[in-house]
Amino acid sequence: MGGLVGGFPLLTLLVGIAFLSGVGITTLGPGGIFVTIALYSLTSIPSSTVAGTAHATFIATGVVGSVAYAHSGEIQTGQGRLIATILSLSSAIGAPLGAYLNAFLPRTTFGVLLGVVAMATGGTIIYRERRRLSPVYQLDAADRRDQILLGGIGLVLGAVSGALGVGGPVLAVPVLILIGVPMLLAIAVAQLQSIFIAAFATTGYVLQGDVSLPLAATIGIPLLAGTVVGWKVAHVVNPDNLTIALGVVLIAVGPALAFH
Repeated sequence: MGGLVGGFPLLTLLVGIAFLSGVGITTLGPGGIFVTIALYSLTSIPSSTVAGTAHATFIATGVVGSVAYAHSGEIQTGQGRLIATILSLSSAIGAPLGAYLNAFLPRTTFGVLLGVVAMATGGTIIYRERRRLSPVYQLDAADRRDQILLGGIGLVLGAVSGALGVGGPVLAVPVLILIGVPMLLAIAVAQLQSIFIAAFATTGYVLQGDVSLPLAATIGIPLLAGTVVGWKVAHVVNPDNLTIALGVVLIAVGPALAFH
């Protein structure tokens, strides 16, 4: 696990962060960003390895999260399945493109972009929730034009997520909320989408030699445990509180990345 400094204490810290990240993935959506933050901030591995290793862990969490939300019914509806299918397929195209683009990002630029994206999405969510404004657009998944819009969103989200090494829910959940998708459905859909983003992005990073399998295994197990806990938490917490928490989390982590 080249690039790690600190030995066992650092590994213990990474395991703890990974567990909390897993909780955040199925509770708020953007939890996976903490894995990326930890790998970027606490290790000296290249940003491409940060992104590749993080995506390798998100494949399994996406599967677990999808199964959990399918069990509770959020993606069993026709609308849920349709949104998830369109987003997933279009994201699968964007993710490997993002993995390729990552090779051209210096490590400092990688951190700045990650921080800016986090702060921008978090600020937007909190502003709209606090002002009790209506969604910027009310999506109708059965409408052909909205399906094209959703496909475009999935393509962009896949590319950005693939390049920055963040799980699909980090960006997908805020965007889906802004176009009128309910919180729990947005999280559920983003879980399925994240499988495609992570799988195709990881493939790209593996081909470039930018995935640390030992490190992915070390943080992957506690990350999976956290996703199960987070799914249970999401069903006992007020969705409005989840939305505010989503924005707060994104704003809080932004500066740490942008000015690292």
